[in-house]
Amino acid sequence: MKLRCSLLSLGLLALGLLMPACAWAAPHENSRIIVGYIFPQHSTLAAGQVDAHSVTRFNYAFANIAEGRMVAGYPEDAANIAFVAALRKQSPSLTVLISVGGWLWSGGFSDMALTGESRARFIDSVMDFIKHYDLDGLDVDWEYPGEPGAGHTFRSEDRQDYTALLKELRERFDAATKKSGKKLYLTIAAGASNDFLAHTDMAQVARYVDTVNVMAYDYYEPGSDPTTGHSAPLYTNPRDPHKDSADASVKAFEAAGVPANKIVLGMPFYGHVWSSVTDSEHGLYEPGKPGSPGSAPFNVIESTMLGHGFTRYWDSISQVPWLFNAGTRTFVSYEDEQSIKGKCRYVIDGKLAGMMFWELEDDPEGKLLNVLDACIK
Repeated sequence: MKLRCSLLSLGLLALGLLMPACAWAAPHENSRIIVGYIFPQHSTLAAGQVDAHSVTRFNYAFANIAEGRMVAGYPEDAANIAFVAALRKQSPSLTVLISVGGWLWSGGFSDMALTGESRARFIDSVMDFIKHYDLDGLDVDWEYPGEPGAGHTFRSEDRQDYTALLKELRERFDAATKKSGKKLYLTIAAGASNDFLAHTDMAQVARYVDTVNVMAYDYYEPGSDPTTGHSAPLYTNPRDPHKDSADASVKAFEAAGVPANKIVLGMPFYGHVWSSVTDSEHGLYEPGKPGSPGSAPFNVIESTMLGHGFTRYWDSISQVPWLFNAGTRTFVSYEDEQSIKGKCRYVIDGKLAGMMFWELEDDPEGKLLNVLDACIK
């Protein structure tokens, strides 16, 4: 997930709904949670912009790390976090977490997590932040331990430091819960790749977090891949050169030691755009260049592309749609109502913890969220 500034970058994030008596317990197998990221950046949230009833948890993105401490990312955050936290009055079951890091702001994690002293300093700042803003916990979005991410500092020690950080956060959260009676949630945003699993000890991590938010999207991106492909396929298409899918990622996380009922399946409320695409197979798995822009929110795709020179196609194997404009040779990979229903069924059948989306602003009319809410609950 890459932090988006001018376009759509991703960051991210995860969630959980646990019994208060046991901080490490997984959700009841019959419950399903919906986690939505909110990434307002320099904009100010307003009444009517956020639906408090269709989401179980909001992850407010992003806090940053400065001099080893967690700090607000934008000047507007104080007002925006207060706005989101106040939504709990409308929906008492709603929880609000702060997400720290993301694609562009993960540069401070490796140094911060390197020693017990530096981790304690960071955790002190987390506790202060949560108390100050009256939040329900923390979503750690380190992109990625042991890997450079967006040019970040990284070390081989990140693997054990990542586990140690989460263990010590859990201990502090549990101590605070014992004292106050208020449950504090600890979640992570996890890369959906085998590289992420190779650089982390997820069997140990799963002991300390409430849920693991698997970012099962961006399997293909215009800036990284010279060919088109599905951004968020549910199942692996044999034609896919990457051989990637959400199903493959979920199975890999389970094999790495994460229980199914702690896995939250992520999905994008945006699409990726390629230009100069070869007009063969309606553009799927064909050479192309990044579009301008290379990403687009769902509402823009629906209102300006679908039916406006673009034809919608459906991959019956991967269970996702795509658009292709043969005249302009433009290919769009995205999520829609049909693919969301299929992923809901997958989550329910697989007894996963729930679903997550990035991010709320990309679906301002709530069309995708309404489908998600109806089928997951």
